[in-house]
Amino acid sequence: MNHEYTVIENAQIVLENGILWDGILLLDGDRILQYGSVQEMEGQIPEGAERIDAKGAYVGPGFVDIHVHGGGGHNFYEEPEAAAEFFLSHGETTVLPTLSSKLPFERFLDAIRLVKEASKKAGNIRGFYMEGPYMNPDYGANAPIDPWRGPIDPKMFKPLIEEAGDMVRVWSVAPERADILPFLEYARKVNPEVVFAVGHSEATPMQIRSLGKYRPTLQTHSMNATGRINDMGGIRGYGPDEYCMKELDMYAELISDSCGVHVHPELQQLLLHNKGIHHTILVTDATVYNNKSPEKYAYAPDLNFTDRGSLAGSRMTMEQACRNIMTHTSCGIAQAFLMASRNPA
Repeated sequence: MNHEYTVIENAQIVLENGILWDGILLLDGDRILQYGSVQEMEGQIPEGAERIDAKGAYVGPGFVDIHVHGGGGHNFYEEPEAAAEFFLSHGETTVLPTLSSKLPFERFLDAIRLVKEASKKAGNIRGFYMEGPYMNPDYGANAPIDPWRGPIDPKMFKPLIEEAGDMVRVWSVAPERADILPFLEYARKVNPEVVFAVGHSEATPMQIRSLGKYRPTLQTHSMNATGRINDMGGIRGYGPDEYCMKELDMYAELISDSCGVHVHPELQQLLLHNKGIHHTILVTDATVYNNKSPEKYAYAPDLNFTDRGSLAGSRMTMEQACRNIMTHTSCGIAQAFLMASRNPA
């Protein structure tokens, strides 16, 4: 067996529960063989190994961005290889191209085919995150142009499900949509491993629980594009955010932009207090828009807006999201990596 040993030394290795400040990492090809401190690794480095001096930089697991539409000027539904390369250059070794409900039927199908083909070359494309098409059309940046407001029709959803097949990691839906159950049943039949998420929704906890074994175990960008019942003024209502907070095993996606516009820093702290670092997933929700920010948000450098002035995702990459969550909450870099790598994986 041929060995291609590589040693990364003088590194600050990010572990699950802290930092190994004087770390050395030994690899054989693409496999991690061993790691430890300088003292622990003494005499363990094979002769002739390639040596890389990290010069004190952090070395951690690749980022896993499960909710990302595009970046670097490239939409995944149009230029998936270029988009994947852009995020790889920012340490995102796994991305799930996110297809949204703004795409009409034929473009949705074409985008699925395009990304599937691109995944054969772009190694960090590891499946789909389907943000729709059956979410609540009254919520989100593309609500005014949502082409999926009509009835949920098997003639429309079956071709989508079949074309995407087992590459779909997540289907995000609004549980309050009429006749959503047949869609969920067919999606699970075609791909038994698929995860369901609640997104762009005003579903009550009762509506979510009524889905039975198809209940979502993930919330799409928590505290964004959600509504709640408010029976009487001054009495707080309840909806998807409250449901996710209460369900111990449910994961919550969090968009942590630099100025806390998607989710206020106080609410980010509340989310981590309730879900903990082990059930929170950082996402970029990165999009491609060239519109000027409304004057109200001119101070926020990493946001995107539609031409109507609606908030439309971010311009972030995952290392920026990690810095932001560390700024807005009390978590450190090891905890940020858990939310940006291990949890989404």
